[in-house]
Amino acid sequence: MKSAVIVFPGSNRERDAARALTLMSGREPALVWHGDTELPAGTELVVLPGGFSYGDYLRCGAIAAQAAIMEAVRAHARKGGLVLGICNGFQILCEAGLLPGVLLRNARLKFICKDVYLRVERSDTPFTRGYNAGQVIRVPVAHGEGAYFADPDTLRRLEAEGRVLFRYTSPAGERDDRWNANGAVNAIAGIVSEKSNVLGMMPHPENHVEAEIGCTDGRGLFAGLVQHFAKAA
Repeated sequence: MKSAVIVFPGSNRERDAARALTLMSGREPALVWHGDTELPAGTELVVLPGGFSYGDYLRCGAIAAQAAIMEAVRAHARKGGLVLGICNGFQILCEAGLLPGVLLRNARLKFICKDVYLRVERSDTPFTRGYNAGQVIRVPVAHGEGAYFADPDTLRRLEAEGRVLFRYTSPAGERDDRWNANGAVNAIAGIVSEKSNVLGMMPHPENHVEAEIGCTDGRGLFAGLVQHFAKAA
């Protein structure tokens, strides 16, 4: 699996993402600077990591969405290439028009940094084939503006088309406002594009891939991506 991790001024999870990709695929990803105009030849997966690109000025991800490298990312997505945006990466994907909706301030207007529980809604996408549908996983979040929101028509379309891949739930997988960490509409934690090749999610699976950390529930996402490309080869 040949992957590339985009680095913006203010990114702080690019090396976490790179380590997870290396551990799971056995191949180090390229770290691509935001000012570049092309992705490395043969890139199969592009990752937009977490952090605070451009200091979160204007709106989170708004300036990064205009970076030179983003046209290459858009072209990659248009051709069906896989794109994964985590936390700030999700915000960038929405600002860049690659995913619908926006990420708003958390419901309690406070930065949150803790583990949350997610229900995997589908297991038939490149991003979720390492899980079972309905499986509940535990991964961390770290954000101040992570509450997903979209207009009613967009929400109906996302739900009807099965484009919600991860949802905040209780440890038992139940929808409950008490377990909706940031107040996201419909408890949405992650969505995919119409072609299921672009995923944006607020939680950080890359931080739960090593047993030394105490939890490995994030491994399924990266293992599934490795399987996807191995099957396609």
